Amino acid sequence: MDERESLAAVYEWVPDAGDDAAVVDDLVFTTDMLHQRTDFPSGTTRYTAGWRAVGASLSDIAAMGAEAIAAVAVYAAPEFHPEELHVFIEGARDVCELTGSRYVGGDLDQHEEFTVASSAIGRTDAPTLRSTASPGDAVGVTGTLGRTRAALRLFEQGAYDRANARFQFEPRVRAGQVLAPHVSAMMDSSDGLARSLHQLAEASNCGFAIEWDRIPIDETVREMATTDTEEHEFGLYTGEDFELVFTLCRDQIDAARDASPVPVSIVGEVTDHEVTIDGEPLPDRGYTHGR
Repeated sequence: MDERESLAAVYEWVPDAGDDAAVVDDLVFTTDMLHQRTDFPSGTTRYTAGWRAVGASLSDIAAMGAEAIAAVAVYAAPEFHPEELHVFIEGARDVCELTGSRYVGGDLDQHEEFTVASSAIGRTDAPTLRSTASPGDAVGVTGTLGRTRAALRLFEQGAYDRANARFQFEPRVRAGQVLAPHVSAMMDSSDGLARSLHQLAEASNCGFAIEWDRIPIDETVREMATTDTEEHEFGLYTGEDFELVFTLCRDQIDAARDASPVPVSIVGEVTDHEVTIDGEPLPDRGYTHGR
């Protein structure tokens, strides 16, 4: 099975695992694993790795509209260097501090490839789900899209300082909390906008019609992408931008924008079936682990 087929099987066996995070009473739990080969390109600092790994789990907490409480990480590497380990912890600690949570430790293990497994816990009595979008709702996203693919190109060019800065994204925990009362469904864009929309469509048994010109493309994409096709690839399919993708009634748009600490863009609407962009089918493509 590929990753998506495996996940579908897990969701069948463990129904509580079907959202961005599992909900137990008023707590939400999530876990992620990132690898050197697929997630940390050459030039990624250990500080950025700590930030990004823990930030990925905090992004899942954000997607549930929850308050972030704490995070832990397993740090595995062929050998341990005190300076690398210290800056990794600093990155993990700083991204937690940014979201009002705490980094409280984890575990160490030796492994042939640098690998991080991170987990986060949050709290909410009204989690936002993927399965509650309705036809007629508007579709919104926070922030800008494509920054991760632009960062990957910066890594390829050896512009490591700029690339690391773009990789240190802000998990939208605060935005998720204030948007939660206004949205009907929400998830993060870790697999890219296109795949996120397909996942929402499957969970809510609906469709989406979005417009390319309304998608907020990161300014770095304009610099790094050399063709219109590349711009689409960066903004729609690469993933790991960790923005929020959500639906909401149209009469909630102004309130959501006023409440959000980051820009909110309306990119389309929920329909009865099919996922389209500018009237054409939007391919179900996105980030896949083990690529």
